[in-house]
Amino acid sequence: MDGRHGRRALVEQLLADGMTCMFGNPGTVEQGFLDVLHDFPDMHYILSLQESVAVMMGDGYARATHRPTLVQIHSTPGLGNAIGAMYQAMRGHAPLVVIGGDAGLRYLPMQAQMYGDLVAMAEPVTKWAAMVTDPSSLLRMVRRAVKIAVTPPMGPVYLCLPADVLDQECRETVEPSFTTPARVAPDDAFLREAAEMLAGARKPMMFVGDGVAYSGAQAETERVAELLGAEIWGVDSGELNVAYDHPLYQGQTGHMFGFASHPITSKGDVNLVVGTYMVPEVYPRLEDIYAPGAKVVHVDLDSSAIARNHRVTLAAVADPKLSLARLAAVLPTVMDDARRSAAAIRAESISRQKAERVAAQKLADRSQWESIPVSAARFMGELAELLPSDAVLFDEALTSSPELTRYLPPRAAGSFFQTRGGSLGVGFPGALGVKVAKPDRTVVGFSGDGGSMYTIQALWTAARHGIGAKFVVCNNQGYKLLKLNIQQYWKEQGIGAHVFPEPFELANPVIDFVSLAASMGVPGEKIDRPERIRPALERMLSTPGPFLIDLIVSKHVPGEVTECRCGQ
Repeated sequence: MDGRHGRRALVEQLLADGMTCMFGNPGTVEQGFLDVLHDFPDMHYILSLQESVAVMMGDGYARATHRPTLVQIHSTPGLGNAIGAMYQAMRGHAPLVVIGGDAGLRYLPMQAQMYGDLVAMAEPVTKWAAMVTDPSSLLRMVRRAVKIAVTPPMGPVYLCLPADVLDQECRETVEPSFTTPARVAPDDAFLREAAEMLAGARKPMMFVGDGVAYSGAQAETERVAELLGAEIWGVDSGELNVAYDHPLYQGQTGHMFGFASHPITSKGDVNLVVGTYMVPEVYPRLEDIYAPGAKVVHVDLDSSAIARNHRVTLAAVADPKLSLARLAAVLPTVMDDARRSAAAIRAESISRQKAERVAAQKLADRSQWESIPVSAARFMGELAELLPSDAVLFDEALTSSPELTRYLPPRAAGSFFQTRGGSLGVGFPGALGVKVAKPDRTVVGFSGDGGSMYTIQALWTAARHGIGAKFVVCNNQGYKLLKLNIQQYWKEQGIGAHVFPEPFELANPVIDFVSLAASMGVPGEKIDRPERIRPALERMLSTPGPFLIDLIVSKHVPGEVTECRCGQ
């Protein structure tokens, strides 16, 4: 090993940990490390044009594989660019290993160009952040980073690699990183007590988060709900935890307002919370979210999620899949005929009400089927008729998301990913990451006109590397979600409705997404009339490489005041 520099040892260690894709954006202080990649053909460098795109591609790849995923970024300005995307990865528990460069330890006292406390910058948006200060601990710290990233609750880590450390000789031995087993089952006493509590409920409720998907507990979640006759609600979910068309699945509690989720969280007399904390909203309810006297059973591998904000009656730090499977085995032993009959009646009522609600929504959609601009519901309906059954969707459609999941209800694990964390722009790079992980599947990424412009340069990466993801811009020429939210703000503040703030509009000038995509090597088509939907979809799905659709949907917001004001 004499003469082996740290930069070569680093790549050897990364490959030993199965990280064969590096999503990155190069910089001068990483030049020595990147220069040796030509000697490692098994390491595939996927070039982005900005660090946030690299992180979001890595986020999509990590979510699709549940494996540690490598992202390379530049030093201080690059880390600054990446912070928002790393925040999203942290909120969504994506196991990213983010490596960043620095000119060198010898230059730190100079506080020269690009100087910054990189570790301190990264700490708020990572599980762990550190700098390698000695070549004798380079690989040891890489292995620590990998272990921390994939240990539940998973999340991003950041490791700063100064150039002068990588340029020194490294005598460490490469060995695969050890990851801590997380398949921990609850004890029998907990299972018995939880089963008795839930079986005796008059109105049991289930609240599930992405811990369910990460443990592969979708089937077990559905089985427990069926035994109990319980509604299932997603809480801040970005993964597919329950099939959207399962009769007992009711949707998401929401991520914005506690007043909106409280009627849901206060329904039950016994609540089962699995794989999430209650309740991660922008404007959460500060008071108790449950009904007076209601009991709460919580199962999570993330001990910090349990009783973080709201009371819990009974809890176990345990794997959701093992816990729910064993709970499903115990429940029938504590449910007599009366309890089983009550659960069946509840399940039938919940299922019937959901079927009626969906039917009414689709009937209402039909009234806009021929509308111009195009109805998002019609587009999603026609897309559903043409998409392969194993297609994967990455949803950042936001205000068009209800139509997307109404006509394309996700059913299979690994077939649906949704934005989370509030960082706009993940729809397109996230879809690219998923497509890299699942090259044989049709992958469609949805974003809005506003959100897509945060990371539109991801289209160039798709063309550069021949990543055949498909992209749909749900284009309402504005920040429609902000308009909906400010209407609620006006209501709460007693402010009368008036013209929306001018910064919420994106129609001056109108963005030509088809031309923009073409300039980066991606063909596209604009849909502004309903008869153009099917031909455009057929062209998109028959194109072997990346393809973009600019879907012009209505910008109208119910209750909108449209009179003009001077200067707007």
